[in-house]
Amino acid sequence: MKKGSIASKIWIGAFSFFLWVNSSAETLLPQNMKSMSVGNVDCASSTCHGSVVPWNQSSVLQNEYLTWKNADRHSQSYQGLLSQKSIQIAKKLSLPQPAHLTTQCLNCHTHNPDKKFQGANFSLQDGVGCESCHGNAEKWGVSHTKKGVTHQENIKNGLYPTSQPVALAKLCNSCHVGNTTNFASHRLMAAGHPRLSIEINTFLKIQPPHYLVDEDYKFRKGDISPVKKWAIGQAETITARLEMLSDPKRNHQGIFPELALFECSACHHPLGSQQRTSKINQAPGVLRLNDSGLLMLRAIIQVAFPDKLGQFNSLVTGLDQSLSEKNTLANPLENIQDNTKKLLLFIQQMVPALEAYPFRPEKIREIFLALVKGSPDYSNYADAEQAYMALSSIGEVYLQNYSKNAIQIKNSMAQLSKELANKDQFQSQNFIKEYSKFTQFLQVQNGVQ
Repeated sequence: MKKGSIASKIWIGAFSFFLWVNSSAETLLPQNMKSMSVGNVDCASSTCHGSVVPWNQSSVLQNEYLTWKNADRHSQSYQGLLSQKSIQIAKKLSLPQPAHLTTQCLNCHTHNPDKKFQGANFSLQDGVGCESCHGNAEKWGVSHTKKGVTHQENIKNGLYPTSQPVALAKLCNSCHVGNTTNFASHRLMAAGHPRLSIEINTFLKIQPPHYLVDEDYKFRKGDISPVKKWAIGQAETITARLEMLSDPKRNHQGIFPELALFECSACHHPLGSQQRTSKINQAPGVLRLNDSGLLMLRAIIQVAFPDKLGQFNSLVTGLDQSLSEKNTLANPLENIQDNTKKLLLFIQQMVPALEAYPFRPEKIREIFLALVKGSPDYSNYADAEQAYMALSSIGEVYLQNYSKNAIQIKNSMAQLSKELANKDQFQSQNFIKEYSKFTQFLQVQNGVQ
């Protein structure tokens, strides 16, 4: 059988699935659901999800509410809108109302459904809570406590399918990247809002998780590989960014492009400091698309769909060139949008292919190797950040088998984290040097060249 033929069949079959799925209604995000939001208080009982300690004879931990309230920063997201920093941001942006009364801010700092769907116990002050992720609980809140009701039945009743990688990525990206209604623009960041980034597995770990992926969980919700979550998360994050770039209503602020979609370091660096070497030889001072996810996706495609790698590289190069080269076309903006849409369509077609792809151990190993060999490209902070989080995600599955190098791997991960601790002091050469050590670990363990 010719190389890449199996991957091609997966791609073709998945594309057919993609066309079928996108012809039907897409799952609404919790904030847009047309059912009543009952408020976190309905989940907080000690006999529900507010237990002080996990229950032994239960399919779920039962202490989810207290884990969220005491350890998850999402529980404090609304309070952040009342801070002095948020007050100053609102003033700098000349907002007509304070941040805690502004829809744009509320959409991501709390659960903010339409007022007609806010029940008697609903409170904006709950922050990003139970229904922000699991959906308005008017119907599924009752059914999920009944014996014999399946997870799929609860989803039909309005439970948001967070166990499905695509749905999970769309949910997290809706605030951590942006969508048609939510977006942390360059103006918002210039006023003081923190820079945003996302990698699904890493962020779930530090949330911290309020569930246990045991055999019962897998039986009810499926056994999804963390690597598959990582891969689909990368594709969905890129999709969200490219959708904004391709939309003329969202990719410009007056004469300027929407700078939040580009690399911060293209402009934000001490004058005289050495800039990263561009992958397409861009001149200094030229805006560069934030393509960190594309670097991760390149490693995935190289292994999973090698016959698509040339097309992918060509589309990425075409977009980069249309963004950076001197353009003599009558309407260069249309050229950029056209190239963006071509790459966007390619990645949208890839998502169901990634859902169908079997991430077997030998393929995970190859993806890992492709990542570590790509270390010279991680010269920008955002690229390095994603590369580090990729190590964390894949390492959970792969590096745990490297007993000979356990101490060295732990030390290297700690050093990489240290290199990323301050984006303003990031030294790419140090990060690349440390990241490259993982190639050595592979060689020592398996004789990989």
